[in-house]
Amino acid sequence: MQKQVDSAHRALEGLLFDGMTIMAGGFGLCGIPEHLIFALRDSGVKDLTVISNNCGVDDFGLGPLLQTRQIRKMVSSYVGENAEFERQYLSGELELEFNPQGTLAERIRAGGAGIPAFFTKTGYGTIVAEGKETRQFDGHWYVMETALHADLSIVKAWKADGEGNLVYRKTARNFNPMMATAGKVCVAEVEEVVPVGSLDPDQIHTPGIYVDRLLLGTHYEKRIERVTTRPK
Repeated sequence: MQKQVDSAHRALEGLLFDGMTIMAGGFGLCGIPEHLIFALRDSGVKDLTVISNNCGVDDFGLGPLLQTRQIRKMVSSYVGENAEFERQYLSGELELEFNPQGTLAERIRAGGAGIPAFFTKTGYGTIVAEGKETRQFDGHWYVMETALHADLSIVKAWKADGEGNLVYRKTARNFNPMMATAGKVCVAEVEEVVPVGSLDPDQIHTPGIYVDRLLLGTHYEKRIERVTTRPK
């Protein structure tokens, strides 16, 4: 099966519909599927629920989808770098489901693993636990969290082969591997495509069985979200 396509718009062709749920990989501005995000913006699809650790910054990452009002709800753990996100949330224009970061990661992993729910100590006794089932195990209280799934997962990897086997690099392994397993369809964009058989099997992070379409991207910006330097 030929998985590689020649543009971000073709990578998403036939997959988008209003009101869908999308998982978008990466951490901060690192390891984000930036070409696919801009293709989402250009498509005009709206009323999206987006599951992502954060929402980028105002003009990059998922931020442009906020500017065009295409996102109805965010399921996230951190949103502190995006002024437009703050404005829309505080004005009631945007729905937000906050998750502790580890809980968000495990909810996504559970979705890909076929685990419908799990119990965690994190959040017990706080607003995070409101309306959720709690249970005691070995004298400790836990909160039940449900798995997350998506109609579409968009992820960013470093390398792939023609079968869609993916290798991530460093921080880009945050959220991308588990999101690749938790969507009904997974589209991956990568920086390099190598011949089948050239990847070390022990170094493959996402097996190609999870990847439906593959995009070779170019001219990645790879922005730094917040530059911090030490005085000389």
